[in-house]
Amino acid sequence: MDRAGKTRRNARRMSVVDLSEIPRHLTGGTRLLGLDLGEKTIGLAVSDSARRVASPVETLRRGKFTKDARDLLHLCAERGVGGLVIGLPINMNGTEGPRCESVRQFAANLIEIAGYTGPIAFWDERLSTAAVERVLIDEGDLSRRRRAKSVDRMAAAYILQGALDFLARKW
Repeated sequence: MDRAGKTRRNARRMSVVDLSEIPRHLTGGTRLLGLDLGEKTIGLAVSDSARRVASPVETLRRGKFTKDARDLLHLCAERGVGGLVIGLPINMNGTEGPRCESVRQFAANLIEIAGYTGPIAFWDERLSTAAVERVLIDEGDLSRRRRAKSVDRMAAAYILQGALDFLARKW
C-alpha cells in the first residue's frame, strides 16, 4: 500500500489521546463511556450529553475479546457515545505494572481488531473500587452479594466522573 493510502486509512481511525484533548475529537452532544476493566467483568458508565454527570450503566461479564468488543461497540452506538475513558490501574507509587499493560492492550485491540474509531483516553483509577465499596457499605448498607453486583459499574462511574470533573476545569 502506498503512503497516501495508509494515511487515509489511519485518518478514519482514532487513537489513544490525552484526556485533555478528548473534547476536540467529539461532536456536540456525544457522550463518553467510562470503563472499569477487571479480570472477570467490565463496569460501564455513561455521561450525559453535556458531559457533566456520569451514571452507572451495567456490568459485562468478560468473555472472548471479540464478544466484549462487539457488546461495547453496540452500547456506544445505542447510547450516542463518541469517546471512551478507561480506568488505568496505576500502582500506588505511580508506576505502571502488568495490569496497566493489559488495559493499554485492550484499548489497542479495540482500535486495531474491533475497528473502534472514536478517541480513547485513560484516567487514573487508583482507589476507585475501594472508594465505591466504602460508600456502598457505609451509606448504602448493602450486603456483600448486592455490592458485588454494583461495584464494577459504580467504579466505572467514579472513574468517568473524575475525568469529567477534570475536563470541566480544563475547558
